[in-house]
Amino acid sequence: MIVTMGIRIAPAAVADFHQVLADHSRYWGERDLRSLHLLALVQEFGSTCLVARAEDGIRGYIFGFVTPEGTGYVHLIATRDDVRGTGLGRRLYAAFAEAAECHGARKLKAITSVENAGSIAFHRSLGFDTKIVDDYNGPGRAMAVFHRDLPLNVPRP
Repeated sequence: MIVTMGIRIAPAAVADFHQVLADHSRYWGERDLRSLHLLALVQEFGSTCLVARAEDGIRGYIFGFVTPEGTGYVHLIATRDDVRGTGLGRRLYAAFAEAAECHGARKLKAITSVENAGSIAFHRSLGFDTKIVDDYNGPGRAMAVFHRDLPLNVPRP
């Protein structure tokens, strides 16, 4: 568990997963990404599915896992609308990277849609290499694919 600035980053519980879905629009706005939220990730990879909690609730989360090949894969990362730009996303990524390394990860990977300029810029700012891969998510569905080696070395406030 990591505690800074009144925010505690800890493994997600099933109740946290349901709270994130209940508050979905606070994290994703008009985009409906509920179908990408898989309870099995929290149940099976609990130590690498993390929430950032403060007195006013869950401010952000990162859900991911470590592959048998040693890749820490980030499936979802989101921060609540009222805390964007505060560095919380970086802190969540740092906590995930630390947890992934404990499970043998040597590198990180994530993907996003090619239209998601914010996510692409965020991952590049964390030192990820970005490659557009045609048909990554099916025929005609290119994705931006991010890779980087560990450690992440994100400064903590």
